[in-house]
Amino acid sequence: MRGAPALSGFCYIRTMNETDHTEWIPNIILGQDYDRRYLDAPIHYDVLENLAAFYGRDMPVHRHAQYVQIHYIDRGIIDFHIDDKIYKVTGPAFFYTPASIPHSFRTDPSARGHVLTIHQSLVWQLMQDNVGHDVDTSLTGGICLERDRLPRKQRTQWMLLAGILEDIQLEWSGDQLAKELALKSLVRLLLIRMARLSFKRSASRTVNSEDLRLFRRFTDMIEEHFHDQWHLPRYTTEMAISESRLNQTCQRIANTSPKRLIHDRMIQESKRLLIFSNLSSNEICYQLGFSDPAYFSRFFKKHTGMTAQQFRKHTAVRGTH
Repeated sequence: MRGAPALSGFCYIRTMNETDHTEWIPNIILGQDYDRRYLDAPIHYDVLENLAAFYGRDMPVHRHAQYVQIHYIDRGIIDFHIDDKIYKVTGPAFFYTPASIPHSFRTDPSARGHVLTIHQSLVWQLMQDNVGHDVDTSLTGGICLERDRLPRKQRTQWMLLAGILEDIQLEWSGDQLAKELALKSLVRLLLIRMARLSFKRSASRTVNSEDLRLFRRFTDMIEEHFHDQWHLPRYTTEMAISESRLNQTCQRIANTSPKRLIHDRMIQESKRLLIFSNLSSNEICYQLGFSDPAYFSRFFKKHTGMTAQQFRKHTAVRGTH
């Protein structure tokens, strides 16, 4: 992702609906993988740092079937990839990803913000209620807004937009009368405010189709074989390409190395098992294909900064899951 031109204000991104290549991409269900209390909830809110602690700051390509996702990131350089577009912006920045659209991103360690996941039926309802179809036009594609590049006359709208996310956070964390109705009303207002800012278009860098094909194949193979402890040469041999070519492709699309993508998938699965199962660290080690518990322990700590037991205790104390 490095070297992508900064966006001016925001950009529109062609959605994955124009192609049909979502089967290779992991579908993340937050209510299943992250917070089981909200498995069927139409709205899910959390602060960015909680999700980053679980999934990492370098989030590989994924999608959310039937769910729209909104990210607000308050500071730092942000690399974001939606469908076949790659761009780099400086926060504060706001991202809207339509349901089922592949996306990945990297945020600075110091960045804070909000992540809102909304069932697409709420967006459809708003589109149907909009007589002039302006909202419909604005919310069918990906949107990226960068506060400091918006025209000055639109800064007030940005402040209102950010304020609604603060209101959603307060409503979500409380237990007031008509909480669900209030959340849905705030989400509708948020989408309207966002649509009002989303009419000026600007260019973004398009990913080479051959790079996309190779990257899709590689991530598909990771999903199939990460339990088998395949090393990178095994992947490149199966794909009949050089390690250098695969590395260049992954750097262009995901701003990371192929080895890091493999390790990230194993860490994500390790975290999921530590949170949602009663398996011991040793049992998780063997389930993920490691032969040496001591090596697994060092591997986990290297990538997370804490031991497996410390991670399990941390998430239990936090009480999110």
